[in-house]
This record gives sequence, C-alpha cells and structure tokens, in this order.
Amino acid sequence: MRFNNREDIIALTPQWKGERFPDGRPKVPDKYLDELRKMTLEELWKPIFVQGYENQFLAMKSLHPEFKENGELNCKLIGRAVTAAYGPTRPDYYEATMAQAAAEGRTGTPNQWVIECLTDRDVCVVDMYDKIYKGTFVGGNLTTAIKNKTHTGGAVIWGGIRDIEQMQKVDGVQVYYRGIDPTPIRDFAMISFNGPVRLGDGEHAAICLPGDIVYGCSGGVLFIPPHLVMEVVENGAKTQVKDIFGFEMITLNRFTPAQIDRNTWTVEMLDMLTDFIKNDPRGAEYRDLDWSHEYDLAINGDPNDTQSAL
Repeated sequence: MRFNNREDIIALTPQWKGERFPDGRPKVPDKYLDELRKMTLEELWKPIFVQGYENQFLAMKSLHPEFKENGELNCKLIGRAVTAAYGPTRPDYYEATMAQAAAEGRTGTPNQWVIECLTDRDVCVVDMYDKIYKGTFVGGNLTTAIKNKTHTGGAVIWGGIRDIEQMQKVDGVQVYYRGIDPTPIRDFAMISFNGPVRLGDGEHAAICLPGDIVYGCSGGVLFIPPHLVMEVVENGAKTQVKDIFGFEMITLNRFTPAQIDRNTWTVEMLDMLTDFIKNDPRGAEYRDLDWSHEYDLAINGDPNDTQSAL
C-alpha cells in the first residue's frame, strides 16, 4: 500500500508524454486550461466521447451557480485533478493506513493529507462513497486552505460538505458536492491517494485519474484525459466557429438545421465556412485552424455521415 506514489501515477497515465509534477501527475500547460475556460461543456464533451471516453461527465450541485459578469460566465472550475478515495473505517485497516501515512511523513486526518499536497490550479477530486452524514470532506477551514494552495482551483466531492455559509464567502473557489450536513467528518479511512476514483452510481458514474483536467460548469463536472486536452481544445474551437457560422446560415435559410447538425459537412459547406472565417471579423480568432481532416471526410466519406452530430 502506497499513497501518492510517483511510479504508480506514471503507470496509470502512460499516454501522457509531456511534463509531469514531482508526484508524477501529468502537467497540462496552463495555456490549455485558459482556453478551456472559453468553451462550453458540449464543445469539450464531444471530442472525448467519440473516442470511447463515455463515462467522464457527472451532474452535481455546485457551491456557486454560474452567473454572467461583463458578458462572461464565471464560477467555472478548471484545473488538474488530485484524486482520493475513501471507505468506511475498520480498526485494523485504519491503523495500517495511519502507520503508512506516518511512514510517508503525513500528519493530521486522511482528508487533510490530500489538501496539504495541493498546488497551483489543482482540483481535489474525492470519492467519499456518497457519505454525507459524518462525510463532510470540507468546511470553511479546508475550503480556505484549498483557496490558499490552488488559487483558482477547488474540489469535487462525491460526499458531503459543511459550513456552507462560510464556504460561500471564500472568493474564487468552486466546490461540487452531493449533500450538506452539519456533522464533522468521522468514521472513514483512505483507500487510495492519486489513484483512479469513481464518482456516481451505475451507468451515471464517472471515472477520474490523477492529472485529468477537471471542467466544472453549472451542469456538473467533466473529466478530460490529459493526453486529449490539446485535441479537445482544437476541436472545441472548431465547434465554436461552426456554431457561429451555422446559426447564421439557419437564420438566413441557406441551410437547414439537419444539414448543419450532420457530423460531416459537404465540401460546399466547408468552403463557405472557411471563407467566413477568412473574411468575417467573428472568424479572426479561428484562422489558424486546420480543416484538412474535415475536407478529407467530405470527399472520401465518413461512416457516421448519416447521423446527427453528437
């Protein structure tokens, strides 16, 4: 049994080829986190869903609902996952975990171990096995600690929280949770630290690995595999400009919603889109995108061409 072990984390995330944190977690560059903040859930969900990552989204309550300020959505949570899983306590196992933690130089309670290891732009992702009564992973104090360590991060907790009035006064921290209870956290033990965690139940469950990029919005939380983030950002930008162009074409009765909603556009539609990007001011920020793959599908065919876009 090892908590937050570098070799274990690297073995879990072999498809990531970039920089890593000292603990082994993938370190997706900040510039991609900044780009994700401009995008919507659906723009980011589709590129990973079509590649087989079908269990990455979870609907949850949030500490701060999204709101608009100067035309921009705020209170999104975007950062790199630090994961932990817990279970009900039993005396022999609890003693073994505490001994292991002491050998690793950890002090305090098992929930504090995770908070102490957070760094800039981290998000604490916790499987608290849906424990709400005596399962309140954070309250006012630990939310303040999360803010101080992550600056723009937060937490996703499949369990409870407490001191919500205090938590809401901590600026710049977003927390997703299952329920609220006044009881302090009790009777739990750590199962894993920076290993795979499952949040949710049945077919609605999601899985998160250490270093995944957490995208939290008003609807819930999406966990993006780090090795797909660059592709997700590019495809999200393509979806954005296709929507801008497509909405206008529908309004002008140039194309039907069914045509715009197809997975694969025709060469004529792509020509009009790229001309729009080139000449319309709204297309300026999308002029570096490469559309060769879309043209190839339009010319040579796409097995999903008869289906609506996801």
